[in-house]
Amino acid sequence: MKEEFKRHIESYLKLFPHSSSEELEILRTQLIINQFGKKDFFFKSGEIQKNMGFVCEGLLRRYYINEKGNKITTGFIKENEYATDYPAFIRQQPTKYYMECLEPSIIIELSYVDIQEGYKKIKNNERYGRLTAEYVLMVQTDRVESFLFQNAEQRYLNFMDENPDLINRISLTHLSSYLGIERQSLSRIRNKIVKK
Repeated sequence: MKEEFKRHIESYLKLFPHSSSEELEILRTQLIINQFGKKDFFFKSGEIQKNMGFVCEGLLRRYYINEKGNKITTGFIKENEYATDYPAFIRQQPTKYYMECLEPSIIIELSYVDIQEGYKKIKNNERYGRLTAEYVLMVQTDRVESFLFQNAEQRYLNFMDENPDLINRISLTHLSSYLGIERQSLSRIRNKIVKK
């Protein structure tokens, strides 16, 4: 295994500080690490996601295709975040989303089967599963509420505050799609903010 991959796996295992050395060894044997190129897909609409992904390096975007054939961005997944359609993954149902790499990416994968086994065998795994589920729920709720309670400029400013590292890594087209506004409107908002 590449030294870089070993380093990523050791770093990932540090996310489980309450696990015993035996439990970490079991987890280590279950981890798969893969490299993806720009424009590669981690999964596509209609597939059942068999492995949960954890991004070590790179950036992905989650999108769906609407009835007009437009790609609607619903999220960006960067380093130290989980690449998953969590509700579909937990139910082992086909996803409605595409998960595409915007940059070359290194992703650690853990299978659904191993995650379920881990819940039964390793005491702390259920806790980590709950924390992951809570994080996913929080992200999804924040996104829905941003459309309910914020205007386009507020959504853009919040995105900038929460993701300053992403602004130079994603295109205006993807960002405007994510924010639910036309690209020209996003350009106007950005120009207005610069002039303030």
